[in-house]
Amino acid sequence: MQNILFGIRSRPFFILLTVFLILTFIAISQSTLESEKEFMTNIQKSAGNPFIDYGVWLLTESGNVFVLLPFSIILLVIRKTRRIGMILLILLVISTILTGYVKCGVDRDRPFLDWLGSELPVEVEPDSFSLFCEGRSWTAGFPSGHAARSAIFAFVMVYVLSEKFPRGAHLIWLYPILMSFSRIYVLQHYPLDVIGGTILGIFLAGYVSKRLKLDEIFLPRKI
Repeated sequence: MQNILFGIRSRPFFILLTVFLILTFIAISQSTLESEKEFMTNIQKSAGNPFIDYGVWLLTESGNVFVLLPFSIILLVIRKTRRIGMILLILLVISTILTGYVKCGVDRDRPFLDWLGSELPVEVEPDSFSLFCEGRSWTAGFPSGHAARSAIFAFVMVYVLSEKFPRGAHLIWLYPILMSFSRIYVLQHYPLDVIGGTILGIFLAGYVSKRLKLDEIFLPRKI
């Protein structure tokens, strides 16, 4: 699994960057917006099962930056996982700020549909952060910060656990998949938003982890 990290001159870097730029162009052009609006209207009508609604709500809230940051700080405090925590913390901060400014630049509206499902304990709200954007990062949806952060979390955790659990570690990829679904289900994002966020998260995780030498966690510890 150590070969999934990549540098600036690598093929994965070029491919992921190209795909994200293409998705960004599509978002700006709004060429898929009408079909996505129709899709979201159908999603809006599907809510109403309390068990599913609350489960999806818990899932989507787990991708909040204020949930994932404490987890990375805990890893940072523990000596054995300090490098993992440091890299995860840096990635979460970078992705949250970057997605906020990209949203501000692309300015693609969120679905803005009324939630017709069960009453949730806390209203689902955006958590984008960007200064000098006049609040547009809150009303804009591309790319999804939740999708980006969940993809980063999955990438780092799969990499870290791949040596001890070479097969089971890949199950962690279900997290960003379900997170993307949850953001659509709670009517916070269109499908293109979460696809763009996931690609951006993987791109950042692979490159930054390489630059900050995440692979050194597999080296023998000095006594």
